[in-house]
Amino acid sequence: MSDCVLCDAVAGTALASIVYQGDVVIAIMSIGPINPGHVMVIPEKHVPYLAEMDESTGMHLFRITMRMAQVIRDSGVTCEGMNLFLANGEAAFQDIFHLHLHVFRRFKGDSFRLDADWSVRPPRQEPDDIAARSSSTHQLLL
Repeated sequence: MSDCVLCDAVAGTALASIVYQGDVVIAIMSIGPINPGHVMVIPEKHVPYLAEMDESTGMHLFRITMRMAQVIRDSGVTCEGMNLFLANGEAAFQDIFHLHLHVFRRFKGDSFRLDADWSVRPPRQEPDDIAARSSSTHQLLL
């Protein structure tokens, strides 16, 4: 066994309910689901954080995530909406440091909540300043 439960799931040495297994990513049912049908899409290669994943893997991860969202919708469970959730870093609630993208169905009255005051908005200059700093710092990404 490794020190990473998701590496163990990918390797088949930990119990996992596999929905999809390819050469780049695997999709498994969450053992702590937000709602029944909660899937996690995981790169097969151990990657702790989003910025450490190569673009090719990221594109494949999202492609399979899109397919898993449709699989959940087609499974017959009540599904009025869908969330994708990626916890990237401890402050963002990441507790398993092998990147994984959660795909879970939503319906009116479910118990999932994001606690934030969405009515609070910064002065217009603040997002403009951050956008300017970000775009000038990372021109090579374009």
